[in-house]
Amino acid sequence: MNLDVLIFGAHPDDAELSMGGTIAKLTLNGLKVGLIDLTKGELGTRGTAETRQKEAFRSAIALKISLRENLHISDGEVSASKENILKVITKIRKYKPKLIFAPYKNDRHPDHVHASELVNQAFFFSGLAKMKSVEDEKPQPAYRPKKLFSYMQTYTFEPSFIVDISDTFGLKMKAVKAYVTQFYDPKNKEPETFISTPEFIKFIESRAEFYGFKIGKKYGEPFFTQEEVELDLIHLLKQVDHPKS
Repeated sequence: MNLDVLIFGAHPDDAELSMGGTIAKLTLNGLKVGLIDLTKGELGTRGTAETRQKEAFRSAIALKISLRENLHISDGEVSASKENILKVITKIRKYKPKLIFAPYKNDRHPDHVHASELVNQAFFFSGLAKMKSVEDEKPQPAYRPKKLFSYMQTYTFEPSFIVDISDTFGLKMKAVKAYVTQFYDPKNKEPETFISTPEFIKFIESRAEFYGFKIGKKYGEPFFTQEEVELDLIHLLKQVDHPKS
């Protein structure tokens, strides 16, 4: 199966927190989206690898994505090793996405930083014919997606563009709240973490409002790209309403 978009996250819930509204926007428009978690998040303070896997698939159903897989890299040991690069290359070549998304290069969690470097290297090397990879005992042809975009996690950056998620913010939060072991629940007696407080969910909501405001919308999600993105000015002018006096 070929995908339109393939998203990589270091842990289950990373992609939903960062770009769940964008994922929902893509799938609701009939595009095929895949999500690959690098680890099972087994080092997380709350929940277990098993509960997080169940939550991840409930979230995937909410977002209507075409597939969700796990590369089974050890949590806390994400790195751009040759073995891991080949794992990611194999998935890129297998699903041939037009676009891929990965964490931004600077973040609070070391796994997010290393995931960014890992996917960036795999993105480049997947396009080299002499970089060999195998799927189902068959050699894979070289393939490189058109673009790699980075999504925002804890640390902010100056975005290259912002996606309007006003119509899909509710689906984003439904997907986030599928992770009942990870986020605020007054009935949960496990130790409190950085993301389990009610303030963290408010932060996610407020950030979406902030970036939405930046583009004149209710909610938005920011992204970064190292390369320039083409703007179809004629299409933009046809879509923009005349400003109110």
